[in-house]
Amino acid sequence: MSAVSQTIAAAATVSLSSVNSTTKRSLLFSPKSISFSESKKGKFFACRFNNGKETAFGMSPKVVESDSKLVTSAVAEKADASTKTKSGHELLLFEALQEGLEEEMDRDPRVCVMGEDVGHYGGSYKVTKGLAKKFGDLRVLDTPIAENSFTGMGIGAAMSGLRPVIEGGQFTIPVVIRGPGGVGRQLGAEHSQRLESYFQSIPGIQMVACSTPYNAKGLMKAAIRSENPVILFEHVLLYNLKESIPDEEYVCSLEEAEMVRPGEHVTILTYSRMRYHVMQAVKTLVNNGYDPEVIDIRSLKPFDLHTIGNSIKKTHRVLIVEECMRTGGIGASLTAAITENFYDYLDAPIRCLSSQDVPTPYAGTLEDVTVVQPAQIVTAVEQLCQ
Repeated sequence: MSAVSQTIAAAATVSLSSVNSTTKRSLLFSPKSISFSESKKGKFFACRFNNGKETAFGMSPKVVESDSKLVTSAVAEKADASTKTKSGHELLLFEALQEGLEEEMDRDPRVCVMGEDVGHYGGSYKVTKGLAKKFGDLRVLDTPIAENSFTGMGIGAAMSGLRPVIEGGQFTIPVVIRGPGGVGRQLGAEHSQRLESYFQSIPGIQMVACSTPYNAKGLMKAAIRSENPVILFEHVLLYNLKESIPDEEYVCSLEEAEMVRPGEHVTILTYSRMRYHVMQAVKTLVNNGYDPEVIDIRSLKPFDLHTIGNSIKKTHRVLIVEECMRTGGIGASLTAAITENFYDYLDAPIRCLSSQDVPTPYAGTLEDVTVVQPAQIVTAVEQLCQ
């Protein structure tokens, strides 16, 4: 869908730049004939989507047949007398969409439909049911699974005078995107991004961050087997970690956090490289009489609120330690989730230690200052437990 969005955005720019054109080619489209005519009007494009809904990846949409009764349980509004009609007919929402589309295709021969399964199948939600039989395959065009291509084709058709209605389907997208990130090795601002904050707001994707050789292998296998698009984050400073892993096959869950150290006094939530900064701080904390519980959340989207919640119900205090930026980072989203779900179990405000909201400097000493260090974690826990 990002490709579709980019195509539409690019087309909008082209459309605005060409609005003063004095010549337009209008394509008059009917099932049996195609003719061209010239007119002295500015260019335009109208790209309409006849289905704006999305389903979860891997889910099969279910169509409600027209026999079913429509139960209106939404908040009722007082009817406007001006909108009342003497007679009418009941339709389900998808039937209303189909009827409106059919009427516009009857009225204007430039209106056409293209997309995956919109033709003889009738569309994923049956919005285009019966249109191919009535208007023919030229006006109701089944396309390959190539959203960027047929969206671009539709935009070009619109700029040439047609009024296409583009339908995008719902797909299983088993793709894994993996790569290095994080701060370290004096790579400067251009190679020290924490990209998890960029992607967390995109619906439909899962995000995981590995922190040990064991979970790196297990998460990679799980991501490849998943039917969903998964982004696997790897830290540049953890590639050389060594650990003994089982010879037999294993797979880690993409949606489960890892209990690194059980404790009673405070819950420390972390992931990726910061797991090791936290464990360094834990040595000092234990020597000072504190008993922290450490959880590697691993699943950045969705959060494992079951494991996190059980820990909070026990310790009643939370410290989040991340390398992500403070503004709009994973810690901010995690803080919101904890506040919404476990606020009554908290005996102290949630603390979040994050990287500085600055471009990462190249100098090593300055680079260290921008990320959370073990001494800061010790201080935060001591303040939380007072």
